[in-house]
Amino acid sequence: MEKNTKPTTPNAAVQNKTLSKPRIFFGVLFVLLSVVLTLSFVSYLSNWKADQSQAGTMLDKTVQSSNIFGKIGDWLGNFFIFESIGIAAFAVAFLFFVVGMMIFKKNYFKPWKTIGHSLFFICWLPIFMGAITKGQGVLSGVYGFQIMDFLLSVIGMAGLWLVLLVSIGLYFILEFNLSPSNVKAKLNDLNENTVGRVKAMMPNSSENFEADEELDGLSSEGNEIPAQSPAKTIPFAAEIPVKGFPEVEISNDFETIKTPNKTSFDDGEISNVSVTESLGNSLNLNPSPSSSGAAPKSDEIDFKVEVAKTVDILDESDKKSQELVDKHGLYDHKLDLAKFQMPTVDLLRDYGNEEISINRDELEENKNKIVGLLKNFNVGIAEIKATVGPTVTLYEIVPEAGIRVASIKKLQDDIALNLSALGIRIIAPMPGKGTIGIEVPRKNPSMVSMRSVIASQKFQNTDMDLPVVFGKTISNEIFMADLAKMPHLLMAGATGQGKSVGINAILTSLLYKKHPSELKFVMVDPKKVELSLYSKIERHYLAKLPDGDDAIITDTHKVINTLNSLCIEMDQRYDLLKNAFCKNLKEYNKKFTERKLNPENGHRYLPYIVLVVDEFADLIMTAGKEVELPIARLAQLARAVGIHLIVATQRPSVNVITGMIKANFPARAAFRVISSVDSRTILDSPGADQLIGKGDMLYFNGNEILRLQCAFVDTPEVEKIAEFIGEQKGYASAFMLPEYSSEEATSTVGAFDPNEKDALFEDAARIIVSTQQGSTSMLQRQLKLGYNRAGRIMDQLEASGIVGGFNGAKAREVQISDLNSLEQFLEELRK
Repeated sequence: MEKNTKPTTPNAAVQNKTLSKPRIFFGVLFVLLSVVLTLSFVSYLSNWKADQSQAGTMLDKTVQSSNIFGKIGDWLGNFFIFESIGIAAFAVAFLFFVVGMMIFKKNYFKPWKTIGHSLFFICWLPIFMGAITKGQGVLSGVYGFQIMDFLLSVIGMAGLWLVLLVSIGLYFILEFNLSPSNVKAKLNDLNENTVGRVKAMMPNSSENFEADEELDGLSSEGNEIPAQSPAKTIPFAAEIPVKGFPEVEISNDFETIKTPNKTSFDDGEISNVSVTESLGNSLNLNPSPSSSGAAPKSDEIDFKVEVAKTVDILDESDKKSQELVDKHGLYDHKLDLAKFQMPTVDLLRDYGNEEISINRDELEENKNKIVGLLKNFNVGIAEIKATVGPTVTLYEIVPEAGIRVASIKKLQDDIALNLSALGIRIIAPMPGKGTIGIEVPRKNPSMVSMRSVIASQKFQNTDMDLPVVFGKTISNEIFMADLAKMPHLLMAGATGQGKSVGINAILTSLLYKKHPSELKFVMVDPKKVELSLYSKIERHYLAKLPDGDDAIITDTHKVINTLNSLCIEMDQRYDLLKNAFCKNLKEYNKKFTERKLNPENGHRYLPYIVLVVDEFADLIMTAGKEVELPIARLAQLARAVGIHLIVATQRPSVNVITGMIKANFPARAAFRVISSVDSRTILDSPGADQLIGKGDMLYFNGNEILRLQCAFVDTPEVEKIAEFIGEQKGYASAFMLPEYSSEEATSTVGAFDPNEKDALFEDAARIIVSTQQGSTSMLQRQLKLGYNRAGRIMDQLEASGIVGGFNGAKAREVQISDLNSLEQFLEELRK
């Protein structure tokens, strides 16, 4: 038997021939070099500052390298990246790999074409990176920076970018042959292929019907019909303009369509799955029997395609609201005070030129002192820059490689001593920057007036719900925040450091932006003098209890009732939001404005309510938990219904600002405090004790701490604003909060049982009789009680006949004149 052998071609012989040892050696060498270069470049870029400084110390054993290939890696990265072509050096490593593959005769790449592409990017990429980075860093290399700098001086920035974009555009056009004629030809080919697939997959001629008849004949004889080959799905429209294909019939009625088995339409695509979908208007996609001359076959199925028309379905309530809007327009909550005028900027005092004057001698002197001091402590500085603000100057330093941040941070007192300045604050590191900040107060600080920030375009054009402008940052930018998103603000600061001015700045911001129908204030002023200026705007912006005489609340008992009344208001608002299927106040008011909520069902336009407490520590001392619990409840729940809190205190100790309070006040503003402990209490970090006062403040929004200069608004300016608003037409009364019945008001005074009297009943009676003052607050101070218990004891004293009934703001009348008579009376009660 003759052996069947295949002739061996010359190419096959070459391929079967083993590679020579020199070829293997050099191939492996080039591939290894590409790997070494790539890893050296990556390691160099990750720590290029240190590697660059160590590149010239190859023989120095004391210097340690951070590169993965040691000092050789440092030298390779410095030579190819920094001193040459930047990140285009990776193309060099790639070329070594290509050459190694060529030696191995592994033609994964077209050699000369690959080399040409690499050389183009070696030339183009460094210049492009130089234009982006402006020569900063090592991404462009010396070559890229120098060529970019030369082109920039000759043709300018616009010309430089034009050259870069044109060159890369020409590269892609030449590489992918993107001429208009070629693009058009490719699109035509794609269109023809698509139409061909449609014609092949959809029977549309008499020949196809004849073929179907033949297949039917085969099927009737018992022969199996092979399954249709899978066809790619293609989208189709209502009309398919294919030559020789009958026009698609579109009608609003159902059409019976004949189609072969295993062919159906699914979501506008042709597939082999028998699924009937609703696609819109019914489409007759097959020719009728009369036009084709073929009769329907028994194995054909009826196929219906229907398109569901898009119809805007409105329920009865939406229709009714739309009719009301068409008839009456949107609800205008400002209609009651339609002629109300917002305060003008002229009411605020103009303090003249507030531009920051830069004293270069002062900057240079402070810079030299900082650098000299750090040098004395062996802290090298690679870079330093200054940002001049209204009150302080921020010096940002970049330490040399190997310097620990902690070694600079612990020198805060030494820097303050060297600069002879108060309020030195070190930020190590600066958030979002690779620098360390040193804040140094200026010798001649600039004032930030309320007029300058209110008149700014940033404030006038803001779209915040409750815009609050605090002042200016270190970079002299106006700083604003939205109280609706804070959602509550906790303020602290020692006496005379600008805390009350800060409250006035917040209130002034809101008065300049919100209409009386959109905002109400509940003001609590235990000091009785700080917020009394706003009593003139009671019928416009203030809220109070129905039985309250003064809208500025100063009495502790009324504060407790007001806070509990606010909790009732909060619960009522949540019920309204639940019934309206809304998640927050903004959505609810939008629905009400569009007349989708019926006022007969209790719905009404809900204004924002801002609770302002000027001295929280005094309330905690006198009422304790009775104040803390409603405050904490409001802080936890009230933000969604538009109730926001501003709580201020001059004593931020842990027994005043408890953990429950802090957890619900993410936004905090700290003016100068006495100790770092107080700073940590309010901000959870030191720094507020290093401020210089006079409105110098730190603002913490839950992410970072910002140093601001609070805007200054004087008392006469606040008076002018209040008078301007108070002279205009207002509502009939202040905004009424829900009624709250305290335990004292609901207690049954007439039914006194000696067996249920308080343990301190007799001690309280002796204090009352000896002082001849029937005062509940005195019992609180003398016996160190909360208001509720002191009130219950006073009710028992009244029921027993020791004191008279409630007499408004005056003390109760004492019915027993001396202690002897009291002892006889108590002896009778014991029997």
